[in-house]
Amino acid sequence: MKLSTTTPASTSFFQRALIATAIIVMAAAVPIQFASHVSANNYEARIRALENDISRFDGEAARLAGEADSLQREVSRLSNEKATIQAQVNLSQAKFDQLNADIKTNEDKIAKNKDALGTIVADLYVDDKVTPIEMLASSRGIGDFINKQEFRSITRDQLTGTIEEIKTLKTELEKQKKEVEGVLRDQENQRNQLAAKESEQQNLLAQTRGSEESYRNLSSETSKRKDQLQREQQAAIEAALRARGGGGGNISAGDPNKGGYPSNLANSDYYNPVVDPWGMYSRQCVSYTAWKVHQKNGSMPYWGGRGNANQWPGNARAAGIPVSTTPRVGSVGVIMAGQYGHVVWVEGVNANGTINISQYNYFNAGGSGWGHYSEMYNVSPGAYDYYIYF
Repeated sequence: MKLSTTTPASTSFFQRALIATAIIVMAAAVPIQFASHVSANNYEARIRALENDISRFDGEAARLAGEADSLQREVSRLSNEKATIQAQVNLSQAKFDQLNADIKTNEDKIAKNKDALGTIVADLYVDDKVTPIEMLASSRGIGDFINKQEFRSITRDQLTGTIEEIKTLKTELEKQKKEVEGVLRDQENQRNQLAAKESEQQNLLAQTRGSEESYRNLSSETSKRKDQLQREQQAAIEAALRARGGGGGNISAGDPNKGGYPSNLANSDYYNPVVDPWGMYSRQCVSYTAWKVHQKNGSMPYWGGRGNANQWPGNARAAGIPVSTTPRVGSVGVIMAGQYGHVVWVEGVNANGTINISQYNYFNAGGSGWGHYSEMYNVSPGAYDYYIYF
């Protein structure tokens, strides 16, 4: 049934558009695109446009999925880096707390010794006021006098050394405290920067996931439109068959080898078809029939781009190929109903004048849905408008 153009779906729109605006623009443009191709009942062009849109939407969704995966890896990397920085911050904080505790301990030491130091200082001051003669007079002997002199000297030295040591320690601790505070500030700034970048990446990831989902939804909705148009075309063909007495033929899955249709075409994805050697899309009625002509004659005219089923009679006449209303074995039957019609291969002509045919892409024949091989038996020859004798 349908599908002849070989023009690939363009992706340039998505390369130029930003993610944030692409969805809005595409969503708004879809109905305009459909309307710009053909009139509302031009099934072939409308379905081809829908298939192009589906391919484009799926491609963009796949690209966005890849971007989202890359972004997710970047977010994970940033999270690990942030955790490392946080551990360094925690270590610096612990050192900072330890230094504060050491400073407090030394401050307590100084406070506790303040009175004692004051007393010693006072005693030394008093001792300094005592003359050596007075100290000698108050001593029990020369030995006692010497001991007092040594004690006063030693005490003064120890006091001086202790005070200097405490002062030096306190100065060093204050210096370290400032250094750690600086490190702590730097690491906190770094952590905040990483958190901001991680938040940015998470937002972009969410936007990308949202865009991907939007394109998936667009693809799904467009597929539904395409299916509806295909059903309308199928209904037109079935109505024509009934009107001409051709609706009584028996339908069968028939030949398991699908009439010899090449496997690379028969096994292709119906919704992402390949182009056959004659410019037709795989698993369509025209592609299968073109193959049968080639199989029989060793050649088939290239009608790509103007190969809709209902164009075949005109194409054949222009090429000097006979067209008749009488079926022959090995001829191509054409039904003109709908916007692109349907073609079949005449396998046999029965004694009562009915015909047996093989075909592709007759809905729910040979399989569920579209794009399957099937056979019909005892079909009225009048069911088809023309027969082409290739």
